[in-house]
Amino acid sequence: MRRMISFRDFDWVLLTFVLIICACSVIEVYSTTYGTKFAGAHIRQIYWILGGMVLMFIMSLINYQVLLENSHWLYVAALVSLVAVAIFGKKYLGARRWIQLPGGQHFQPSEWVKLVLILVLAKYFSEIQERASLSDIAKAGLIAAVPMLLVLRQPDLGTALTYIPVAVMALFLGGIQFRHAAMILLVAVGLSYPIWNYGLKKYQRDRLTSFLHPDDDAQKRGYQVDQSKIAVGSGGIWGKGTRQGTQTQGSFLPEAHTDFIMAAWAEEHGFVGAITLLLLYFMVLVRLIHNAQTAPDRGGGFLVMGVVAVLLFHILVNAGMVVGFMPVTGIPLPLMSYGGSSMLFTFLALGIVMNIRMRRFVN
Repeated sequence: MRRMISFRDFDWVLLTFVLIICACSVIEVYSTTYGTKFAGAHIRQIYWILGGMVLMFIMSLINYQVLLENSHWLYVAALVSLVAVAIFGKKYLGARRWIQLPGGQHFQPSEWVKLVLILVLAKYFSEIQERASLSDIAKAGLIAAVPMLLVLRQPDLGTALTYIPVAVMALFLGGIQFRHAAMILLVAVGLSYPIWNYGLKKYQRDRLTSFLHPDDDAQKRGYQVDQSKIAVGSGGIWGKGTRQGTQTQGSFLPEAHTDFIMAAWAEEHGFVGAITLLLLYFMVLVRLIHNAQTAPDRGGGFLVMGVVAVLLFHILVNAGMVVGFMPVTGIPLPLMSYGGSSMLFTFLALGIVMNIRMRRFVN
């Protein structure tokens, strides 16, 4: 007897952890924007969360096999959207990354491209039955490199870097051989000098290195990292309480509701609050890996692990950034940082995970 998909197989435990993080996000966005020009952003964040949940449930009903089979068309659409940004995109703070939608909202195509890249690489490597050959690796590299270069042109170094873990995870699961991995590493080292000197703008190089010596230019390049570390340290064990953070409420902490929301959370909720938030992320990743292990086929497993790679990269880079261990690249903290594009991407990705989970026993 054929078993139909059912929401009984939905990962409600995973969704619970996700919604707890979202609740923390709303609280912190409210606190960091209170009395500023961004006041009320927490209401918009709630709308993004609700919209994301709707998309997640819709995505869970669309057979992921259909998405995999049409991933090449989605990839073409993704490239077209990135080209559209270059032509019609809205320029803000020197970067052209957004397309203005009716109603004044802005859409950042580079976010959904991550999901498309996960799909197309999962499809590509799931069809390779043996270990990936050098030509397979080269083709996969080209698939990831084209959108990455288009995003770098915007310029958006942070988002472009998030495409790398997707490719790395796909290569790892695809069975890359050690000698091929060593060759890629050598090529990357060889290209690092021209890319560093000619491919990146000066301010991008400064952002990637300022965390190493923040005190060398504390008023400019090192300002964000210094203020973030002060905020994290001043939170102590239990924190100062919501709307009580001196660095956050005093507007010393830059981008407190977006890139540095983790620092604001640590100041107001202390070491205990920060560890609790990281444990919630850990539980989300554990549930995702479990869903990858129980996926009904190779393609499904690849898809879930692609989502794991992106989320883990975001969490590690953002958490490391606020304590001065990683460069300031503008990578948001998933489900916490304010922003519709990032929130919708995360829920769409979770929708695909739920999609795969709900089809574990369908035959």
